[in-house]
Amino acid sequence: MNEEIKEFLESYKMKNVPDTVYYIPNFISEEEETNIVNKVSNSPLPKWTQLSNRRLQNWGGIPHPKGMIAETIPDWLQNYVEKVEKLSVFQKPIRPNHVLINEYLQGQGIMPHLDGPLFYPTVTTISCGSHTVLDFYSQRSDSVTDAQDIPMQTDEKEVSNQKMFSLLVERRSLLVLQDDMYSKYLHGIAEVCDDVISDDLANLHQTGQSFKMGERLNRDTRISLTIRHVPKTTKLKINFIR
Repeated sequence: MNEEIKEFLESYKMKNVPDTVYYIPNFISEEEETNIVNKVSNSPLPKWTQLSNRRLQNWGGIPHPKGMIAETIPDWLQNYVEKVEKLSVFQKPIRPNHVLINEYLQGQGIMPHLDGPLFYPTVTTISCGSHTVLDFYSQRSDSVTDAQDIPMQTDEKEVSNQKMFSLLVERRSLLVLQDDMYSKYLHGIAEVCDDVISDDLANLHQTGQSFKMGERLNRDTRISLTIRHVPKTTKLKINFIR
């Protein structure tokens, strides 16, 4: 990592939460956001996987304990993968090779979970279309916390973990989780239609715009691009024309 990138990342590192969280507001432009939303919305219906509380798309392959059969990520999406890769949050020679796209309608969310061992321990997320609030929890010693955000692992289990803090994730922002924040703290999104600005939001001093305490923000449809590296892939590589 060169010094310029290192200084850039350090300026967005959160100091008031466990290691490591980077929150970068306005990581993409409004034009880029519109392009992402349009591309995702116009994806062929078979590309979508419908879950009980949201729907999603896998690009680059479908992660599996036995290995992911690699697929070529289309150029429009690869542009954003490379934009994240340039930050060097994935240690070379590690390169992101998978994108999970989630669509959350107003009132939809995801139960507290860890992303799990199928991925290199760094998760990066670009948000489009709407803000959300991401809640973080400490683990109970008997909690089941394997990855809960891919189709073959949808057995989300209700767990009573202690909420530690929350982050206001703005549209067009990039969120990076590493180290203990990847492996020890569960993250989830409550199934609500709006959010109230409060002291529980640990990144209010780092957001792209100013908010007033008690202000209520209405959620809209949110598209998230979760960009990660799947270490275990098969030698077979599939190219699709989309």
